[in-house]
Amino acid sequence: MRISTSMIYDMGSGKIADLQAAMLKTQQQISTNRRVLTPADDPIAAASAIGINQAISMNEQFATNRQNAKGALAQEESILQSMTLLLQSVKDAVVGAGNASMSDDQRRLYLAQLNSNYDELLGLANTRNANGEYIFAGFSTTTQPFSKTATGATYAGDQGQRMLQVASDRQLATSDSGTRIFESTLTGNGRFTTSAGAGNTGGGVIGIGSVVDTTQLNGSTYTLTFSIDPVTEETTYLVTEVPAPGTPATPQPFVSGEPIVINGMQVVIDGNPADGDTFGIAPSTAQSIFTTIADLIGALGEPMTGEANQARLTNSLAAINNHIDRTLDTVSSVRSSIGSRLNEIDNLDSVGSDLAIQYADTLKTLIEIDPIEAYSLFTQQQYTLEAAQQSFIKITGLSLFNLLK
Repeated sequence: MRISTSMIYDMGSGKIADLQAAMLKTQQQISTNRRVLTPADDPIAAASAIGINQAISMNEQFATNRQNAKGALAQEESILQSMTLLLQSVKDAVVGAGNASMSDDQRRLYLAQLNSNYDELLGLANTRNANGEYIFAGFSTTTQPFSKTATGATYAGDQGQRMLQVASDRQLATSDSGTRIFESTLTGNGRFTTSAGAGNTGGGVIGIGSVVDTTQLNGSTYTLTFSIDPVTEETTYLVTEVPAPGTPATPQPFVSGEPIVINGMQVVIDGNPADGDTFGIAPSTAQSIFTTIADLIGALGEPMTGEANQARLTNSLAAINNHIDRTLDTVSSVRSSIGSRLNEIDNLDSVGSDLAIQYADTLKTLIEIDPIEAYSLFTQQQYTLEAAQQSFIKITGLSLFNLLK
């Protein structure tokens, strides 16, 4: 086969160009620290790398969501801590106002504090976050949740609980509705509530009562009406049930301080009820803490001279004090829930950090170069290119005239 001069040049220059391109690619791999520069370099690794990069992006977004959730929960926890201190201050006022030796004027000194406590609590309930959204409004983040009324406050939010995706398979609540915290606390002992008649003239005081047999609870409302025999001066009470039972009740003798058991419920009435005085027992209902404080302010504004007025105050303060305790329990429960959620976020952060390391290692294995191998290959390609260039020069310099010397 005859080899022409043009063929020699074409083959030599083509081979040198290939060697230069290979060396340039190795140089790019070294400078970018990437083995796979284009999908054509390793289609399987390139496809896997796309999936890993998407997983990394999602993991980073989950981490951002967790930080946002942690900030929201930390702010709510701070508000509830302030609310706890505020309600403890109100509770101190209730205990102080219940001192029988206090005059009406001394008792009314608590009114200024309680009005201030009410306004402060309303401010806490209407707190906004850094984005200007109301924390306790549920999904209605642009609507002020609570507005002051003569009997407490009205709620304009909803029952929604905002959620954030904090992991691939986990959504976490980052808020609690105002209803749950400020309005859903049950009155009384949680199963039933007791009350004294507004027109009572005696000194009878009823406690919050307790449940002794849950199987007998029937959801009825009861009224205890007291009578005093004008001859024997014996005090009895008659229990009226709504809806009415099949068997009519009969009057029962009353002894101050002794338990009265009615269909699984037990109450104690101390003191001396007057003839015609009444006491009520009804199923518990939810009551706003704003209503409770408003009731307290109203109770302390009434005159308290005389046995009947003092008994009325004692009954009111006992019910109010009990509701504040139950509200504190509700707040404590929500704070415990927040603490659990914050702990879960910390655990998910730890898992997310481990995943980030794992994803980075996997991606490195797929597309990054081995520096030692890459530098060795580059040096080899460099020597090969130099040798090819020198050979090309010598081959192109060959001629028969060189032999005719």
